[in-house]
Amino acid sequence: MCLVFVCDEDERVIGRQAAPGACPYCGGMVQAMDVQSQWRFCFVPLYFKTKRRLYCTICSRRLVVQ
Repeated sequence: MCLVFVCDEDERVIGRQAAPGACPYCGGMVQAMDVQSQWRFCFVPLYFKTKRRLYCTICSRRLVVQ
């Protein structure tokens, strides 16, 4: 029996930079990362999206802006 994955998601970090503010959990510096996600179907790229995510540099938690 052969199992073939036909859908795949790939995430790649494009850039990092310091963001203003401090982590509410530990008080560490916040870092903004630009992440490009790519959905593929049978090795054909279908969808590209670039997102900005915020992370703490000390506790490595993902931070959400409200």
